[in-house]
Amino acid sequence: MKANPKAKADPKADAADAAPAGSKKKLIIMIVAAVLVLGAGVGGGWYVSQSGAHAEEAPAKESKKKKKKDDDVKAEYVPVEAFTVNLQPENGEQYLQVQFTLQIAGPEQVQLIKDNMAVVRNRVLLLLSGKKASEISTVEGKQQLAAEIQAAVKEPFEKDGDEQEVTDVLFTSFIIQ
Repeated sequence: MKANPKAKADPKADAADAAPAGSKKKLIIMIVAAVLVLGAGVGGGWYVSQSGAHAEEAPAKESKKKKKKDDDVKAEYVPVEAFTVNLQPENGEQYLQVQFTLQIAGPEQVQLIKDNMAVVRNRVLLLLSGKKASEISTVEGKQQLAAEIQAAVKEPFEKDGDEQEVTDVLFTSFIIQ
């Protein structure tokens, strides 16, 4: 069999061979251009976010410095003796034994709490004895109880007095039987 000389000279065959090579080059150029555009977008976004972050940091640092000067108060802790109370009946008699520590803002507040510990204990005792075991057995229930204790202790000891600066209630023992 002889080779057909017209087959080599066929312009359609040459175009078919050239098209894949040309389209590969175009595809590579398009990919490189897309990577460059994407890189420029990411770089621009980073630059804008960094220059915005620096602008926001300065006022934040100043406000923290002012806050420290104004509130140069170190948190102090006041342990409260353990409570053992009967809980509201659900499935027979149940008891709660709980011990916690109050986080207080400043030594003046600590002394105020210590001087009025009988009032603090009374408020907490009344609060605890009104609870059911099912209300305080979950983590959320304990967090809610801590918030309620904090609110009860914050109430002013004197009529028209200022609230106490109790910042947190930290349980150190919590037993339900």
